[in-house]
Amino acid sequence: MANRTMEIWICDARQGNPILSPFQLVLTPTETPTVGLALLKAGLVVDQADPAFARKGCYGVFGKRKEWDSPIYAGDRLELYSPLLIDPKAVRRKKANQNQDAKFQAAAAKRKARRL
Repeated sequence: MANRTMEIWICDARQGNPILSPFQLVLTPTETPTVGLALLKAGLVVDQADPAFARKGCYGVFGKRKEWDSPIYAGDRLELYSPLLIDPKAVRRKKANQNQDAKFQAAAAKRKARRL
């Protein structure tokens, strides 16, 4: 049987500005198109345990995080993400604490103003 090809887009946003490039995914009759297979055929990884892509959430399709075995379809945009620089939970927690501190300081200032 003949090999079949599938056109996908690869968007590499790991270093600075995103680079969008078309990619022809050539599949043998026994292969099913998955995210992992596309990464392998594009030469971006050697295997599933590659340290560059071993962390969770480092690739996705159209902005949705996908797993290694997730199916991929013709015309999909496979996106490669850089690691987070700041933990979003820590930022939210810090901001909430700052807001709480501001409330306490405002209440203290009101009490002090009443005494005078």
